Amino acid sequence: MSNFSKNSIWMLMIISAIIFAITMGVRQSLGLFIAPINSSLGFDIVSISFALAIGQFIWGLAQPIFGAIADKKGSIGVLIFGAFLMFFGLVLTPFVKSDFGLILTLGILSAAGAGAGSFSILIGASAKQMPIEKRAFAGGFINAGGSFGQFIFAPLSQAIINGFGWVYAMFTLAITTLFTIPLAYLLKNKEKREKFEENISVFDNINLKQQIIQAFKNKNYLYLHAGFFTCGFHIAFLVTHLPGEVAMCGHTASVSATALALIGFFNIFGSLYSGYLGSKYKMKYILAILYASRAIMIIVYLISPKTELNFYIFASFLGLTWLATVPPTAGLVGKLFGTKYLATLFGLTLLTHQIGGFLGAWMGGLFIKYSGDYSWMWYLDIELALLAAIVNLLIKEDDLKKV
Repeated sequence: MSNFSKNSIWMLMIISAIIFAITMGVRQSLGLFIAPINSSLGFDIVSISFALAIGQFIWGLAQPIFGAIADKKGSIGVLIFGAFLMFFGLVLTPFVKSDFGLILTLGILSAAGAGAGSFSILIGASAKQMPIEKRAFAGGFINAGGSFGQFIFAPLSQAIINGFGWVYAMFTLAITTLFTIPLAYLLKNKEKREKFEENISVFDNINLKQQIIQAFKNKNYLYLHAGFFTCGFHIAFLVTHLPGEVAMCGHTASVSATALALIGFFNIFGSLYSGYLGSKYKMKYILAILYASRAIMIIVYLISPKTELNFYIFASFLGLTWLATVPPTAGLVGKLFGTKYLATLFGLTLLTHQIGGFLGAWMGGLFIKYSGDYSWMWYLDIELALLAAIVNLLIKEDDLKKV
């Protein structure tokens, strides 16, 4: 077994984090295009919300599929293919004339492309190449890259929309996705190094199909899925409909762009700290606290005046938990089954996450159409967050094999 130097490990994490910054930053900024697409192309809010909701599901569905390919063939082809999918999905969006066309571009092509360059693919490639004690922090660091991308791309997208129009903003995002291709080649060079060997799991010598069957027989894995479902519901609802909530309260689009940027900025710290805590404490407690805190934040938001400052405060605190659930969730999957099929197994939890995401994005559009506001969505979000906290406490982390 040959060890990576510290510099090699840092380079691996930085490359992965930059790729995730681009794919996640672009994806998380699409909610800013709802109003411009509505006014320019004539699609109603429900149609646009449904296309983005399909995108939430496809993003999740793509990950175990691309994860299985990456586990067997390596990540380079997956990342390059994903970059082109995302590019064409975004470039073609301004030219669509039907609901189906919008679903095809934003809901399928760009979402699948983002899924191919997602956390599950990147952590799957990285975890195999670094020592056990570095993996929790690496997960937090890569995840923080996605948050940094949201912090950069949300205000950048809004600035281009304001200055040049939404079509130029969409084209800019599309071109940016192609920068992941040379980064993917750099990551490939790292993957050529000898991987860390480990005695991880009782399932380590079985094939992928057997591993998936064993995973879904494990209650701890199912509890993770249940909690992550509520996480997806929460995030997709907010990233899709927070701009609408801000507008309903009488504020400009720049307020929603700033709020989304603040979520990304503060999640940099949330993800890093979550990854750090995952190497020190039981991850099920970290997850339970993160989910419960979301319910508290929403309650405080609902009873507070809807001023610009309060939106920024709300976004900042949300950001601390936003994607901070990802490192401990991936860490628990690694504890259960090792890293051999980590991209696939964590990809499956992200599929469940995005089923929740589909419902969060879609139901938000339905509630605004039929009830005129998001009140009942907020109440449902609170209940699901509390349920997720309880479910994660049921995980028997002491019984898991350490990796």
